[in-house]
This record gives sequence, C-alpha cells and structure tokens, in this order.
Amino acid sequence: MTRAEHSATSPKRVRRADAERNRAAIIEAAAGVLAEQGCTVDVREIAQRSGVGMGTLYRHFPTKEDLLGTVLEREFATWTSEARQAAAATEDPRAALEEFFEQALVNQAHHRAVVERYCENWRHPAQTCGQPLVRIIDELRERAQRAGKLRPDITTDDLALLLAALSQTVQMTPVDKPWLWRRQLRVCLDGLNCEHAAPLPVTERH
Repeated sequence: MTRAEHSATSPKRVRRADAERNRAAIIEAAAGVLAEQGCTVDVREIAQRSGVGMGTLYRHFPTKEDLLGTVLEREFATWTSEARQAAAATEDPRAALEEFFEQALVNQAHHRAVVERYCENWRHPAQTCGQPLVRIIDELRERAQRAGKLRPDITTDDLALLLAALSQTVQMTPVDKPWLWRRQLRVCLDGLNCEHAAPLPVTERH
C-alpha cells in the first residue's frame, strides 16, 4: 500500500468522515423537528431521529441554543436568498412587495421555529440571523414608495410586524383552508395602498 493509500484510509480520516455525517444528520433531523414542533422541542427527539446518541449530539452542539442557532441561520439564509432573487426578478415594485409576503407565508410560516424566532426578534434583527431579511423588507418598502405604490407613512417596522402577525395567522388556520389566511393577507395589502389618506396612529411624540 502506498503512503497516499494509507493516508486515505487512515482511522483519523474515517473518524472525521463519520463525524461530518453525524453532524449533517443532526442538522437535517433538527430542521424537520423544529419545523413541526418549534423551539421547545426536546433535543432527545432530534438525536433519535438523526440516529445518533446524546453524547454525539452534544459533542457537535454543546447546548440546545447552539443547535437551534445553526439550523435557524441556515433556514433564514435560504429564505433571504430566495426573497432577494424573487425581488430582483420582479420589475413592478408593488408586485415585488406583495410577492414577498405571499411567498414568505407559503414557504416559511409552516416552519414553527422560524416563525417563533422571527416574532421574538423582529424589532432587534441585528441580534438575530433575521437581519438580512429585514434589510430586504426595507429595500422593498423604499422601492415601492419611490414608485408611488405604497403609502408614504409606512415604515419598515410596520411591514416587519405585519409579516410576524400574518405568519402566526397562517399557523392558526387549518392547512386545508388556506383561503382564510389569504383573505387576511389581501385585507392587509390593500391597507397599504396610497389612496388611504387617513394618518396612521403615532405612539412616539416629540
């Protein structure tokens, strides 16, 4: 056996490959369980679904928050990438904003942990993996307002909070009755139209 062949089959390399497979299996299992059950999931179920022992899980992720952070960062990164691509491909600024809400609710609102983390931290995106997503919301808002297709007093916070509220609405409605949350989405989107001249309530006075 050559030195190269021996190196390729060395116990150290085998252990490293096994560790990488275990880590990938834990992350995939966690993504599924978190989508179904949210952030309160018991990590023992994640270990069971991934086919590893608790010791192996904790070697890769010493705390539950380490595991949640890794999985949710990946989910938010995918969401952000898809949202940016869709916005870039849509010429009409208002259509881009509406499609963002539509796709976010269709694809992300069924992931309980993503919704929970977003709803907990939407006012503090710099502290979470949702920061790039809030930047996209801000870009969509500015683009639509420059085109005169969004009432000028709408803020990024308004849209971020609206997304949080509608995400929870999706989780409250039966899966086989999507028109229930779609009605709420349409009511909210219509409320963003420029022809609504009544001023929005102001809570911070100087």
